[in-house]
Formats: sequence, structure tokens, C-alpha cells
Amino acid sequence: MKSNAIVWFRNDLRLLDNETLVEAAANFDIIPVYIFDPRHYKTSNLGFTRTGSFKTKFIIETLAQLKSDLQKIGSDLVIRIGKPEILIPAIAKEVNAVKVYASKEITYDEIIIEAALEASLFKNGIALKLIWQQTLFHQEDVPWPIKQVPDVFTQFRKEAESTVKVRALFQKPTKLPAVTNIELGELPTLSQLGLEETVNDKRAVLDFEGGERAANKRLDNYFWKQDLLKNYKETRNGLVGADYSSKLSPWLAVGAISPKTIYYEVKKYEKLRENNDSTYWLIFELLWRDFFKFMAKKHGQKIFLENGISSLEHTLKNDAATFELWQNGKTEDEFINANMNELRMSGFMSNRGRQIVASYLIHQLKVNWTWGAAWFEHSLIDYDPCSNWLNWAYIAGVGNDPRNGREFNVESQRVQHDPKGKYVALWS
Repeated sequence: MKSNAIVWFRNDLRLLDNETLVEAAANFDIIPVYIFDPRHYKTSNLGFTRTGSFKTKFIIETLAQLKSDLQKIGSDLVIRIGKPEILIPAIAKEVNAVKVYASKEITYDEIIIEAALEASLFKNGIALKLIWQQTLFHQEDVPWPIKQVPDVFTQFRKEAESTVKVRALFQKPTKLPAVTNIELGELPTLSQLGLEETVNDKRAVLDFEGGERAANKRLDNYFWKQDLLKNYKETRNGLVGADYSSKLSPWLAVGAISPKTIYYEVKKYEKLRENNDSTYWLIFELLWRDFFKFMAKKHGQKIFLENGISSLEHTLKNDAATFELWQNGKTEDEFINANMNELRMSGFMSNRGRQIVASYLIHQLKVNWTWGAAWFEHSLIDYDPCSNWLNWAYIAGVGNDPRNGREFNVESQRVQHDPKGKYVALWS
């Protein structure tokens, strides 16, 4: 008879290609656990929560699907609300677990929680095993120690591509033991977490549904049914509709699909359909995601600070009134307003839009860039801390940009990407 272990699900809400789950299940009878941390739903001094309604709804949907998938193979999901570093040791004691497994996180707050959890578990003689599965390229396979990872993307990409092989996928477990002798708990509602209900806006690019099955359905539809991957590089800077880009980022952000799963599906597509610049470009975007993960690991808390990872002095203002106009789509520029309205009303904005509105807040309005990054953290359904904060720092000139910032000409961007005013009309 195996001993018990907890699998603490974090941003890895899937069965396919989940090394943490596979390793734990091979050695123990597992108790899957997910914890809603109330610190994510506490109002900050900027007047909004860290995690907003759109992403939280998506997480709840993803967990409902994960729970269902676990039940189909004999298991279930224990759900709690509270601080993980307090609740997990208590659950471990309740189920007589001798080990806790979890995916290794990268960013500052999550690392602090991991350390507190490990210390608490250690007092009770319980081990914590953290497994890296955040990136396409494994941290043990890249050709540098973390402190020597190149700070310039092109160097990172070229050296990594030439030396690293993407690891194989971990297959789904087909049978897990029943979860017994513990109350399962229920998924909370948005209102129970102190959030407002979302409203489905018919103008939204996609009706994003959380969950691993929904992720695979989107992947299949974009790659195979509509055959859109072959034109990805040409269409990716679009603004209107579901199909100008893959829209896989919300599922990637919560781990309902892994970057390796997407990578191998691209490789399959290249073999069966077409191999061109567009198919490579989707992998290229995954490499940007990897780069930001490794940068966050390398630079730690700096990525969240006003001076970023640079030594430049920060000269932007903490101007609440101007920031509020930007937040609410009430600036003097209708193109900026359209993008901000889309974000506020749908939880999504195109990649090009994100760059333009960030540049506008920083370079035209001269407002503290960290406020904008925090608003994106609250608002985006696909919020990922590494990509979000380092993209903002990049545009502000305190990140990985060797040119010390990117300023976009809003009018030229509007002419290029919305020449007939279709997008502005849609979101005005």
C-alpha cells in the first residue's frame, strides 16, 4: 500500500503533460488540491484587486473541467480558500500525507509562499517537491546557469535553439485512487471571492471557456479545422475577430495547456500540412514567453519595481486622475480608448494594442508604468506575470530593450492596423 501525497495544483491545471502529477502518482496515492488565495482578491492601494473577474471566472471554469477529468479516472479535487502555506500543512496532517508535490513557480510572491510552505512542512516531517514545468525549454537543459542567461532575446533564442531539445510530453494518468476521508469543498462563485459578475460582450474576440478540453478544442480549430496557422505571421497583429491570432494565451496562463503541447502540435502541422515562416513564428512567440520566464527567474523582484532591471532613474508620475482616464478609455485619443474599452469590457486586448496603450501611458501621459502593468494584471484573462511585467518594462525602457524603451506613434499605428476605423467604431 502506497503512502499519501498531496498534489498542489497551481498554474498547471491539466492532465496532459503534467510532470508533477505523473511523478507523484507513480510513487504515492495522491490527493489533488487547489487553493484560492484571498491575497489575489484584496483591493490594492490603486483601488482594484490583483486578479479580476474575467481571469477568475476562467480559472473557476478550468477547475470545474479539471475536477471532472480527475473524477473520470477515479480521483477528485479538494478545493479551499485561504493561504496555501497555512492550509496545505493542515490538509497534509488530515490525510496523513508524507510529501507535497507542486509545480515550481518563478515570481517573487510565489517563491516567498513556497519558502514559507516548505518551512512549515519541514516542522512536521513532510517533504516538498517542486518540479519545473513552466517553459518550453527546461531550466536544466538551457546552456547557461540562471544568473548568466542572456538579457537580450536574440542571443537567448539563438543559443537556446541551437543547443536545447524540447522534452517529450508526459501522458495523462489513466487511473488514480479515490480521494477519501476529507471534505472536498466547492468551487467558489465570483461574489464569494468579492468580485463582480462578468457580462458577456458580443464584441469580444472570443467567448473564452476555461479548461483543458476547451484549450485543445481551440488548438484543433485554429490549426486544423480552419487551417489558420499557415498565415499566423501575417495576421497576428490584427485587432478584430477570433482568428487573427491563436488566442491560446488564456489557457497557457493557467496551465490548461502546456507550451510543449503547442510546440509538438506545430511540428505535427509542419509535417502534415505546411512548414513556413508562420509555423515557426508561433514557436518564436513561445520562445519570447520562455525568455521572460527566465528573466523573471534571473532578476527576481526587480521586474516589479519602477526602475525594473535597469539602472535608469524612473521619472514618471503617480498621477491618479490621468491614470483613471486611461483606465476607463476617456483619453484624448479614440484609438487608445477603443483598446482600453475592449480590455475593460472583455478581459482581452490584442498584443499590438497592449504595446500601443502601454506606450501611450508611459510616453504621452508620463504615468508610472507599474500602475499600467498592475491594471493589466487585474484586467487580462490571459495575465501572466513574467510576460506582462517584462513587456511593460521593455516599453518603459527599464527592461530588456537595448534601445531604452519603445515609443509607438499612435496615429501611424491606427492607420496601419485600423485604416478603415472598424476597430474604433466597434469599441467606441
